[in-house]
Amino acid sequence: MNRGDISGVDLNLLTIFEALFEEGGASRAAIRLDMTQSAVSAALGRLRTLYADRLFVPTGRGLSPTARARELKPVISEALDRCRQSLAMASPDTAAFHGRAVSIGLSDDFELALGRPIMERVAREAPGLRVIFRQTHSQIVSEALARQDMDLAIAAGGFGARGLGREVLGQGGYACLLDGDAVPDVGLALTLDQYVSLGHLLISSGGVVGIVDEALGARFHHAFRGAAVVAQRLARRRDDSRARRRRDRARDGPAAPRVPREPAGLSRRTGLAQQRAARRRSGEGEGRDRGVFRGVLHGERASVMRQ
Repeated sequence: MNRGDISGVDLNLLTIFEALFEEGGASRAAIRLDMTQSAVSAALGRLRTLYADRLFVPTGRGLSPTARARELKPVISEALDRCRQSLAMASPDTAAFHGRAVSIGLSDDFELALGRPIMERVAREAPGLRVIFRQTHSQIVSEALARQDMDLAIAAGGFGARGLGREVLGQGGYACLLDGDAVPDVGLALTLDQYVSLGHLLISSGGVVGIVDEALGARFHHAFRGAAVVAQRLARRRDDSRARRRRDRARDGPAAPRVPREPAGLSRRTGLAQQRAARRRSGEGEGRDRGVFRGVLHGERASVMRQ
């Protein structure tokens, strides 16, 4: 087949490809497209033949896209979006949103604050449009948008990549949640010294340093720098000491092998045995060795058993 000729291609396969990619499974894609699962599976077989690739491989949680499928996703989605846009221009009725989906990237806090208002407005102005919330944050949002893992995102920064449009929606601040029983003397006015003296709980998917730590680091730069200098000096002193010990060992030659010391109890028992052997050789204590009594050693103590 001529790859440039699409007259013999069923373009409905592209919508099935998009649904499989976004839903991650044939059963969920079938529900979204109002089709049977067997029909979706058959369409996947035709897609594999068309693109000469498996496209989606089974996993424990459904279907996972291959590298070729990830390359195709932005191209196919863009083509379908252009088709949808043309239909919306011809028929601006809200029913045109039925069966369509939009994915929005949100962090946890923005999802709690904006998730419900977004759903309510979509239900009023675009009924039938499916909204998918995806987890993101400022450190990964640009890459996710570039891969078209989501259509748009709301985050506290991270939109500096070339080609991304952005709009400021508002500004937010921080509030401190305190355990009144643990810190009863703080009151409503919390000073910076009190804040940094208390234990903190950080919930983060991006490491152990949060945005508050970065702000405090900039404010107390000189203090942190002084601590870093002290740490560097200690590390340098430790390295110098190790180097000096290595030079001393190299100058003095290899050290004599260490002879392992015997435990105290073992040395004592060995000495008693040597004394008895000497007495037997000299004839001393012959009656004892013949069984008048024998010494029984328990650990480091000796007790006498009469016969």
